[in-house]
Formats: sequence, structure tokens, C-alpha cells
Amino acid sequence: MHEETAQRWINELELERHPEGGWFRRTYTSELSIGSRPAMTSIHYLLEAGDFSALHRLKQDEQWHFYSGEPLMLHMISPDGALSATKLGPQGPFQATVPAGHLFGASVETAYALVGCTVAPGFDFSDFEMPSRASLLADFPEHELLIRRLTRI
Repeated sequence: MHEETAQRWINELELERHPEGGWFRRTYTSELSIGSRPAMTSIHYLLEAGDFSALHRLKQDEQWHFYSGEPLMLHMISPDGALSATKLGPQGPFQATVPAGHLFGASVETAYALVGCTVAPGFDFSDFEMPSRASLLADFPEHELLIRRLTRI
């Protein structure tokens, strides 16, 4: 068996950089449509230690599935400001869902985490919002440490 490393997965799965951080590649687009969009889409997503998935939100639910590597922390801020976190990893849980409209980001402490993300109805960048650090601090000052840690601008 090949040694499982972040670079091995990046090469083998032909991952590309993602605008929110990390590496990704779309793996599935449903042929079934809901209006003008696919009913569901899925990606492989890899996050390395020292990088993070910046806080962002979608208009749809997104389900995360753990595949390989080290535990990944999925951080969420609900529209009313409630903070929660789920640690996906080899000891479980193996999946978590981010409800539509929640801000969320992810981090991994060591090595890497390889996960899958499924969005229904299917993902479209027009449904993707990555607010600035300043706007998030204005809206959620009680979460300043997390916001500073999981934003780039």
C-alpha cells in the first residue's frame, strides 16, 4: 500500500486549489435537475495542517464525509450567532451536515484530512458567500478569535 500523504492524494485525485483554502475536485454532478441546476453535486476536499477552509456560507445544506487522515474540525456559526464545532475523524463521527445559511470553515491540526462534501441542490458559485473579516467581526464580535483564525481578508 502506498503511504497516505497529502501530496499523494492531491496527485492521485487530481485536486486543485479551492478559493476558500485547501484542495478540491468535483467528483459528481447529478443528471437529475431541480430547475436550472443539478439536484446534487459532490467533491473531494483535502485540507493540510497550516491551511484552513475560510468562513463562508451556502444557500444549501452541505454534508461533509470523512475519508482519511487526521481529525478535521468543522466550525459553524448559526445565523443567530450560536457557535458549534464537530470533529470529523477516524474515531468518528464520519459525517456532519452544515445547515443552509450557517457560516462555516474547517481546520486540521496535523498532517491532513481528506473529506467529501455533498451539496443539494447542486453547488453553484453564485450561492457561495465568503464575507470579509471586518463584516464578520461587526456581525459576530463574540467570535473574534475564530473569525481571525479562519479568515484571510
